[in-house]
Amino acid sequence: MREVVLGTAGHVDHGKTSLIRALTGIDTDRLKEEKARGITIELGFAHLDLPCGRRLGIIDVPGHERFVKNMVAGATGIDLVAFVIAADEGVMPQTREHFEICKLLGVRQGLVVVTKKDMVDAEWLALVQDDIRQYLAGSFLENGPMYAVSATTGEGIEAVRNELDRLVAASELAEAHGPFRLPVDRIFTMKGFGAVVTGTSVSGRIAVGDDVMVYPQELPGKIRGIQVHGSDVNEVEAGHRTAINVQGIDKELIARGNMLATPGCLKPSYMLDAEFIYLSANKKPLQNRVRVRVHLGTAEVMGRVVLLDDEELLPGFTANVQLLLEEPVTVWPGDRYVVRSYSPVHTIGGGVVLNGASLRKRRRFRSENSTAFALFLNGNPDEVALLHLRESGFNGLTFDELAVMLGVFGNRLKKLLGGPLSARKILVVDSEKQRMVESTVFTGLTAGVEEILAAYHAENPMQNGLAKEELRFRLQKGLDQRLFQMVLNDLVKAGRVVQAEAEVRLAAHQVSFKADAETLRQEMEQLYSESGLKPPTVKEVVERFASTPAGQVREMLAILVREKNVVKISEDLYFHASALDALAGQIRDFCRSGGELDAQSFKGMTGLTRKFSIPLLEYFDKIKLTIRVGDKRILRERQA
Repeated sequence: MREVVLGTAGHVDHGKTSLIRALTGIDTDRLKEEKARGITIELGFAHLDLPCGRRLGIIDVPGHERFVKNMVAGATGIDLVAFVIAADEGVMPQTREHFEICKLLGVRQGLVVVTKKDMVDAEWLALVQDDIRQYLAGSFLENGPMYAVSATTGEGIEAVRNELDRLVAASELAEAHGPFRLPVDRIFTMKGFGAVVTGTSVSGRIAVGDDVMVYPQELPGKIRGIQVHGSDVNEVEAGHRTAINVQGIDKELIARGNMLATPGCLKPSYMLDAEFIYLSANKKPLQNRVRVRVHLGTAEVMGRVVLLDDEELLPGFTANVQLLLEEPVTVWPGDRYVVRSYSPVHTIGGGVVLNGASLRKRRRFRSENSTAFALFLNGNPDEVALLHLRESGFNGLTFDELAVMLGVFGNRLKKLLGGPLSARKILVVDSEKQRMVESTVFTGLTAGVEEILAAYHAENPMQNGLAKEELRFRLQKGLDQRLFQMVLNDLVKAGRVVQAEAEVRLAAHQVSFKADAETLRQEMEQLYSESGLKPPTVKEVVERFASTPAGQVREMLAILVREKNVVKISEDLYFHASALDALAGQIRDFCRSGGELDAQSFKGMTGLTRKFSIPLLEYFDKIKLTIRVGDKRILRERQA
């Protein structure tokens, strides 16, 4: 069963650790420095077995302002908060900051515990409780249970334990689906076992022997052992305080802030699209691109907040932002984050990640940003999937890549994509790799092909079409060959484009000539027709039509070849098709009558010199009219 996790929150020296010790008998201060100074520095952990039959995991966080980043790491993944306030001091600076952090991280249940009841009189206690109620007005703890306790005398501790039992028994926390994820908050080694990482698992489940990966470094490993609250288990699910012995990864390569997860379920990214809440307690507006500390899971990363729709952001307002980070992180949409100022350090805001693997830097004040963020926040999952595919452009996304971007995996994603695929809103380009593109991207490419061909035909009316590879390059540099052919096939099927071997043209295109070009065409064809088996070289043809640019003469020669009026034998020799057809007939008659064709007999038949006879003999071999046997040639049909 999914374990419920309780986290403490509150100012330094307000009795969080003492409260946990009174409830569980476990001292969460494990460091010598913590015991010497009497304050919590690192995260502490305990558990409490409740009358309802469930076990409550407890995380004790530091209260001192210098260790708030450790507090944020501990607050990640908690379900309930014990909001601790000392009766002799009331609401203090870290009380406020911790509570804001809990709200930003999405905590929505808990209780208020007023500690050190034995140190104040009843009248003062009542005043403090009233003050706390006023502070909590409008929050998720506005009407939450409040208990006054003394960890020294034990007064009120049983009532708190009973309230926790009630809260846990009433909780209906669904299993967090998807691959396993555990934000790492501690790393150490055990002699003979290797690296051990600890954290609170936030999704999925994993077992001993399973493959695992440390992100964002993408280091592969295998699970050698699992412990939950000091007991060996074979499998762990979301919500449990977990220690995992990882095989195959050195301790020095892992750090707090890394994510231990199922391989392939995360993508390192430096850019996150997010909704950002700028706390009303801030004294001045937030400027665009301000450098901040971003807390995600157990990680603290430096970065900048890009305001996409605002020049500046006033306290108490919410904005669409892109977080540009200085180090890569791995998150899913829906993960919560906290932002603290660079210097002096204090919590200024936070919110929810909407896109954990943004594909590009977003340009400010663009209407498409508002459209995208509206879909991220309120769109159906299939609409968000279409958005991701649309933004990926012609590159598209594989099934696995889209799963990571949505945070939806396996059969759940297949079911989600069923409708868009059947409606052809999503097209599968590569079934082997399961690469997909969005339909408007595809139609944009088809329109692009027609535009390019139309422009080419207008500039080159004498050309039949554009080379296929040149068209692909003009359409989109780096365009996948499969997708390009899919676009062409769609246009050919619709009768809008004709693909002839390596050339592509619009179906409506007809080669057209201006008057002078048509005259050139006729004169060149006549020249080749009259020259028969002794045509001029290309150089001689260019000289013959010296009044026409050489490039245009060569282009017209290519057109005559394409029209099959002239045949290219070599780079320098072209023959009229009728002359070659007549010669082919002579060769057949000669060979069928029993003759064997050699250089001498071919010269006697045609009267041609080696300049023409050798290329022609090789040509007839090439078109498989004849086959060479030694120094002679026979009809290929005889050989067959």
